[in-house]
Amino acid sequence: MSFENLKLIEPILKALKTEGYTQPTPIQAQAIPIILQQRDLLGCAQTGTGKTAAFAIPTLQLLHNDRQNHKEQKTIKALVLTPTRELAIQIDESFAAYGKHTGLKHAVIFGGVSQNPQVDKLRRGVDILVATPGRLLDLMQQRLIHLDHVKILILDEADRMLDMGFVNDVKKIIAKVPQKRQTLFFSATMPKEIQHLADSILYKPERVEVTPVSSTADTIQQEIFFVAKGDKKQLLNHILKDKDIATVLVFTRTKHGADKVVKDLNRAGITAEAIHGNKSQNARQRALTNFKARTTRVLVATDIAARGIDIDELTHVINYELPNVPETYVHRIGRTGRAGASGIAMSFCDEEEKEFLKDIHKLIGKTIPVNEAHPYPLPQLTSQQKILNNLKKDPQVRNFKSSSERRNENKRRDNRNRGKKHGKGGPSGMSGSKPGAKRG
Repeated sequence: MSFENLKLIEPILKALKTEGYTQPTPIQAQAIPIILQQRDLLGCAQTGTGKTAAFAIPTLQLLHNDRQNHKEQKTIKALVLTPTRELAIQIDESFAAYGKHTGLKHAVIFGGVSQNPQVDKLRRGVDILVATPGRLLDLMQQRLIHLDHVKILILDEADRMLDMGFVNDVKKIIAKVPQKRQTLFFSATMPKEIQHLADSILYKPERVEVTPVSSTADTIQQEIFFVAKGDKKQLLNHILKDKDIATVLVFTRTKHGADKVVKDLNRAGITAEAIHGNKSQNARQRALTNFKARTTRVLVATDIAARGIDIDELTHVINYELPNVPETYVHRIGRTGRAGASGIAMSFCDEEEKEFLKDIHKLIGKTIPVNEAHPYPLPQLTSQQKILNNLKKDPQVRNFKSSSERRNENKRRDNRNRGKKHGKGGPSGMSGSKPGAKRG
């Protein structure tokens, strides 16, 4: 199937040709005809399947056709809600690329930067607005944005908006959008809370599910490296000695962890930058630009900051730390192997992360192969060490002490009690006597 088979208008086909698009991905082939029929849609698709184009292309066509039939108004007619700044920027770039010949105007708004340039662009009039919930709600409360004329509402990465605590903001925004509208709802996973939200805002939706929920793409080669926590730095340096790895995206669980990995890599002579919530918007965009241009070899990211990263031909992803939420693993490794390309996902697993690995195996329905050919294998714990580690993890016995520790503690307590019984100066109590008192 080609894009011509989807009955797209010439201005969009021309733009797609410029972008090098010839065949739609499965979600695009299924979703575009449904959206062009102005039906509500519930799309469940993992990251990297091309869902941005799946909603952006038909949205542009519907608005272009509508403008041909009605006088142009400087009002927001399509609203896209998305959880992160990076993803918002990339969605806006997609609308710019696919809609360059349509004459439609678009804008993106997000927090962490001055609102003034964003407000100036809105005042000049836009047809399509891409926004993160916090900044949008803020500008709505200032009466700088009105959603009375929205005809198409798009929620992208709905599960991540739930994870980030945006659901109440999203509900407040939806309450300000006309009830008579077309709603497109996309989520990589479909937990109960997301299903309830979808049920509350969609009207007789068509469902498109191109892959099993929370599955990993077959084009991604996955492997696990069992390694001690203290050896992860050396293992990462060892892997990066391979000059065929031109760029790699490395994941950590925390912002502090990301900064520490960057320092270690820079110390080893490897160009690296971090991207996370504590970085300014300009710093994050600069790091992303450098990584795309391959002037930075390693980009170290936390999960929320990385959700919007879309980099062509990214071949390697490394989980420096395994995520404690198994669905996050799917999102992380989905940064590579996009749109049918191949990719490699390496994951480091220390002793404490083995439980996380079990959850990941259960979610994806397969066991990730183990790579044992590295110089930092995880030392095998004895049965006694494993029992002690498990005991110390248990909150009921977290203060577990060995018999010798208990004997020493009891001895110290007995000495304290003996001192209290006889007074501060010892058994004679002489230092505690009053001045002038008779002794004996």
